[in-house]
Amino acid sequence: MSDDISSPPPAPASPPPLPRPRRGADWMFGGVYGTVLASGLLAALDQKSGEYTPYYDASWVLVTAATAALAHGYSHHMTTHQDGSAGHRWRLLARALFNEWPMIVATLPTVLLLVLAGVIGWDSHGVTAVGLGLNTALLFAWGSLVALRVGYRMASALLIGAADATIGLVIIVANALIK
Repeated sequence: MSDDISSPPPAPASPPPLPRPRRGADWMFGGVYGTVLASGLLAALDQKSGEYTPYYDASWVLVTAATAALAHGYSHHMTTHQDGSAGHRWRLLARALFNEWPMIVATLPTVLLLVLAGVIGWDSHGVTAVGLGLNTALLFAWGSLVALRVGYRMASALLIGAADATIGLVIIVANALIK
């Protein structure tokens, strides 16, 4: 005789919860990354010997930002494997991709500046100079405001903003040296 008592099969484990949407400092990552990306593209697309095409340049800034955001979200998803059903993994991927929206939004000032340049016939040198200056100011704002939001005091937040703005200044100097 066997004392083998059949027990009911264990209930299927529920899938792990979805990660929370990004907040605070994570927005800064996307904002800084998108602004730096837009600055680099703005500087690279400004060619002295070529024909100036602000609408084309605006579309490439936006397409590159969206592609970079997708690649970044996908790489985050791939490096954080979690058990669960295929449907759960797809939801995780969708969340990872959605969390990259600050990167795309951060490029919009540059995109809008290029569209405005096309509308009013602004020359490429002026647009590039204003765009790089604007993006440097935006980097300062991203750094300062997010630092304040996550709890830094004003002096420290301004230093963080200045550090972020230094990235913009590096792009301005590189643009001047390369061209």
